[in-house]
Amino acid sequence: MAEDCADDDDERATIAALRKAVLQELNLHASVLQEWGVDPTKEIPPSPATTKYTDFLLATAAGKVDGAKGSDKMVTPFEKTKIAAYTVGAMTPCMRLYAYLGKELTVFLKQDENHPYKKWINTYGSSGFEDNALQIEELLDKLSVSLTGEELEIIGKLYQQAMRLEVEFFAAQPVDQPVVAPLSRYCDPKYKLLIFSDFDLTCTVVDSSAILAEIAILSYQKASQGGTDNTLDRTKSADLRSSWNILSKQYMEEYEQCMERLLPLEEARSLDYNQLYKGMEVLEEFEKLANSRVVDSGVLRGMNLEDIRKAGERLILQDGCKNFFQKIGETREKLNLDIHILSYCWCADLIRSAFSSVGCLDGLNVHSNEFAFEGSVSTGQIERKMQSPLDKVEKFKSIKSGMDGTASLLSVYIGDSIGDLLCLLEADIGIVVGSSTILRKVGKQFGVSFVPLFPGLVEKQRQLTEQEAASVFKARSSVIYTVSSWSEIHAFILGNDFS
Repeated sequence: MAEDCADDDDERATIAALRKAVLQELNLHASVLQEWGVDPTKEIPPSPATTKYTDFLLATAAGKVDGAKGSDKMVTPFEKTKIAAYTVGAMTPCMRLYAYLGKELTVFLKQDENHPYKKWINTYGSSGFEDNALQIEELLDKLSVSLTGEELEIIGKLYQQAMRLEVEFFAAQPVDQPVVAPLSRYCDPKYKLLIFSDFDLTCTVVDSSAILAEIAILSYQKASQGGTDNTLDRTKSADLRSSWNILSKQYMEEYEQCMERLLPLEEARSLDYNQLYKGMEVLEEFEKLANSRVVDSGVLRGMNLEDIRKAGERLILQDGCKNFFQKIGETREKLNLDIHILSYCWCADLIRSAFSSVGCLDGLNVHSNEFAFEGSVSTGQIERKMQSPLDKVEKFKSIKSGMDGTASLLSVYIGDSIGDLLCLLEADIGIVVGSSTILRKVGKQFGVSFVPLFPGLVEKQRQLTEQEAASVFKARSSVIYTVSSWSEIHAFILGNDFS
């Protein structure tokens, strides 16, 4: 149908080549069915997920697209080219997703030469199929050149809808064995799930300390311009900024020295938790001293609580973080889980505002430091509740020990830095967001292994099949999982059930 709508000979030829590849794929499907003793010519009722997807593709190819003219109204070749673009836009996600899955799964053929899905993986993980995926993406680009911004938005929506239908198609496959993912299904009803997360640079794009310092500097400017609050010794904003820059530079220089001091001389062959804990004591001393310097400098004086809250509302969260916490909030009671934020942030009000502004504060427990206020203005003092990795891990342990003892607990900790290392190991499942080089360097030196989440879960699934009765996730296992985004965490914990 797309080929009939294409106006350009080269575009028609490309679509014809892709059609040929699809026919070869269908022949492969037929041969696999025959191997399994199923007659490919026999009429088999499709699943609702399959029908929903194919109906969507047929409707798109017929021009029945929201926000676009129907095919009966698109009479000129130029207008019909739009239908070809819409159709290819709706089919491209299928090609790209299968090429991606094929490549991701290829590694498991090395572990099992008789893998039951060997033919499937070889087909979609091949360079030939990757070429087909690139070919249809290039075709989509060509077909889209003459489209308006509004028409490109339509293609974007079709692409997203197709990808959602692809996910529903895979999720429709019944799974009758115990599974480690999604974790919500693994836990129910055996475990109560406890989710812990760091805040700065785990949830946020920028570190909160710099934001709070900037608020303080601007507050001094406002106060001096307005001639108010003469009781405070207000340094010129330039001097204040200079003081902050000096503090920041000193922190970074001494942090590097601290890292060198806490590292053991030789790399541990297995997890050396006790030695790591001693190393974190060195970091604790450093962090407390750094906080004292900031408080003594007076940089944090004179901030209005309302300005802090507004800054929290404007904080940018990491991609996928907002969606995850929103969905957790909606399903928290149904899933029998608690969620906690453990943070060094100087001001818990900033954290609460950040989550409240995106509708994620409900049920969220925030454990952090607090500013001291006189009325609604900060005094420059910090109520120091959480300054170091040791403070974090002790709070982590106290929350776990304070839970109702009737249910077994399964804990997840999500972090990004060395300050999270003890909690990442104390949790049954530790997950690192991003790629902190220094975290990996320090962790490796103390015997910690960093494993990408997906292959790690495949290994856990194998273990689950062998030892169904016991949990396959254990604290202090020496393994910390890595992800590139919160979307992976969302998929692992909630899966498609709550996406």
